[in-house]
Amino acid sequence: MAIEPLFLNAYFQPKLWGGRKLNTIFGYRIPDGNIGEAWAISAHPHGPSTITNGPLAGLALDDAYKEHPEYFGNPSEKVFPLLTKILDAEASLSVQVHPDDAYAEEHEHELGKTECWYVIQADPGSYLIYGHHAQTRQELADMIHQGDWDKLLRKVPVKTGDFVFVPSGTIHALNKGIMVLETQQSSDTTYRLYDYDRVDAKTGKKRELHIQQSIDVTTVPHHDPKLDITTEQRGASTFTTYVKPPISPFFSVWQWRIKDQQTMHHAQAPYTLVSVLQGDGTITADGYPYELHKGTHFIIPAQIKEWTLDGDMQIIASEPGQKE
Repeated sequence: MAIEPLFLNAYFQPKLWGGRKLNTIFGYRIPDGNIGEAWAISAHPHGPSTITNGPLAGLALDDAYKEHPEYFGNPSEKVFPLLTKILDAEASLSVQVHPDDAYAEEHEHELGKTECWYVIQADPGSYLIYGHHAQTRQELADMIHQGDWDKLLRKVPVKTGDFVFVPSGTIHALNKGIMVLETQQSSDTTYRLYDYDRVDAKTGKKRELHIQQSIDVTTVPHHDPKLDITTEQRGASTFTTYVKPPISPFFSVWQWRIKDQQTMHHAQAPYTLVSVLQGDGTITADGYPYELHKGTHFIIPAQIKEWTLDGDMQIIASEPGQKE
């Protein structure tokens, strides 16, 4: 029996800041209301995606990871380590920060959260909250308690096609008019620092803040990470490396701009996560072709050592970092 790529259906998350672009841009059949996130490749219990094809069809990804470890190279990690999302920020997200593995394990009993964004679309004039201006933890705490947000928070312009790496401990927020593909550790721990005093229409209350946790985990002072982004031309196609170990010990992330037929292999891990952001094409694996379209998400499992991509596609791919 041929081993197939694991194609996945996303799990959709309603958010008060969400919109409808997951339907209008990607054609997903999303629930009514403000849908902020498509958890496209997810084994997290708060929103697992579901395998749609092959012998594992119908299995949630977390169950497949536990019950069929051979598809993932018989990993030592107890939980699937990565989560791929598409976020539609119709309104601005809260200003927030995520813990590292040690703090998250002690206080939340899950992984920490280092993440990164590929900007699918950004309205003119869009910006992120990224980092802060405090020089000491006491200064950070004072500015937070005084609500001196204009002085504390850094605003960074962003445009379509940008890549942003967000290590744990980085104060950050997507602002309105931005859509991203996010690659992150498989964690749903978010410490909300500031939420613009918004009231949730469903509850009639302001959303919970996590002031002390935010002060505890924020990196002080802030330093922008130094990335080594490289692009390689192969035939008509281009391959961009955005981040990899040791800059990011948790994952590598690439853009594959496929314009012709390309033979591919896993780079550092036994399996590869793939998301098609634009275009159409095929993947041929174990002798069988499979159609790919804008909005397709899948995992190339460990048993597939080599595969061929063909067509005209923009792809974001990732692999987990390897534990020592």
